[in-house]
Amino acid sequence: MNNDLRERRAERDLSQADLAAEVDVTRQTINSIERGRYDPSLELAFELAAYFDCRIEDIFDPE
Repeated sequence: MNNDLRERRAERDLSQADLAAEVDVTRQTINSIERGRYDPSLELAFELAAYFDCRIEDIFDPE
């Protein structure tokens, strides 16, 4: 699944560790999502969307 998580994180000048702490996951989880190696749970996708004040579809593209 494609995503723009890295770009959104960079816009806010956040490290992977910073974002991970905000949504209560490990830095490795954020890294894996950004690299497309891991699809987040629906719960985590909602948390990320809420953090960035957008819709899940704005971050994640299933194509």
